[in-house]
Amino acid sequence: MRAVIPDMLAAGKGTILLSGATLALRGGALLALWSPVKFALRSLGQSLNQAYGAKGIHVAHVVIDGLIDSPALRHQFAGQEVAFLDPAEIANAYMMLVEQPKSCWSYELQLTPQGSSLGMRL
Repeated sequence: MRAVIPDMLAAGKGTILLSGATLALRGGALLALWSPVKFALRSLGQSLNQAYGAKGIHVAHVVIDGLIDSPALRHQFAGQEVAFLDPAEIANAYMMLVEQPKSCWSYELQLTPQGSSLGMRL
């Protein structure tokens, strides 16, 4: 990342998107090893946003609050009612962040499948 930032600064524009998880917002007993890492990534994003936002670099943290649809997860959860996030729709959400006008940048976006509760896996 360090090598890319000087190029973005020289251009006066760029986007850095960080992929987080529900664990970036709160801890979870079953996932205690992952939570500090996701908290740290979110904090890094906040620091990058403060350091580079005014210089034209859009930094955003995306909370993936659910399971991303894949054949392996479909097999793992076969027979269970699970709401999956569509990878193509996640990509669309990321592109929406990239294309946001500077007058209304988002720092954080939380993606949760319809019909599930926020932080559903905790």
